[in-house]
Order: sequence, then C-alpha cells, then structure tokens
Amino acid sequence: MRILVFITLLLLLSACFTPERNCKAFKTGKFSFTSVVLGDTLTTTFTRNDSIEIDYYLSRVDTFSVRWLNDCECIVKKLRPLTFQDSKAVQMKILTTDKSTYTFEYNLVGDTGNKQRGMVTKLSD
Repeated sequence: MRILVFITLLLLLSACFTPERNCKAFKTGKFSFTSVVLGDTLTTTFTRNDSIEIDYYLSRVDTFSVRWLNDCECIVKKLRPLTFQDSKAVQMKILTTDKSTYTFEYNLVGDTGNKQRGMVTKLSD
C-alpha cells in the first residue's frame, strides 16, 4: 500500500513541473551561440526576423530561410549553399527558455538519430 501511495505522490509532483517555454520571445532579435569545434570555442552571432536569419561566423555572412512549424520549432535552410552538405535543412526545437536564453536541440531534417543540443543568448530585440 505504501508503494502505491508513493508512486501516486511521485506522479502528481512530476506532472506539476513543466519547463518554461516562452518561445515567441525568441522568434526575432539578435542572438549569440557558442560551440566547441575540434577543441576551439567558436561564437556565432545571428539576427533573425520571422522568416530570415543572417549568421555571422568566422568573418563569413550566411543567410537562411526560417520556416516556423509552431512557436517552438522551425526549419532553417541556407539560401545560397556552396556544397551539398550546406543545402541540407536543419530542424530546431526550443526545449526551455529563460529571461534571455533558450536551450534547443537540432538535427538535419530526417536524421533524428543525431540530435545535438545548444544554448543561445538573446543580445537584443
């Protein structure tokens, strides 16, 4: 009987906790994303409006189309890819949000077995 009460209490407490997701606040603005690539820490800044994203990375500028599937998920695709790899679209899903950051997971469209996670900081509106 104690186990049943414990399991019920555990389910009730875990059902009450859901991470904050104010995704609409992150659809537009100027952002920063830092990643580690082959031991080097690299920072990308990007500006996004509802349908276009402009990335600044290693003194290169790239433009992407952004198609929102819902408030927290979008598909991003490079407008002028130079290679076959560049032409592949990336699916992004915002998992949690905070005041000025969001945690997201991303993968190439169709490659759900290779999801990565990252954190983005909003620099300005």
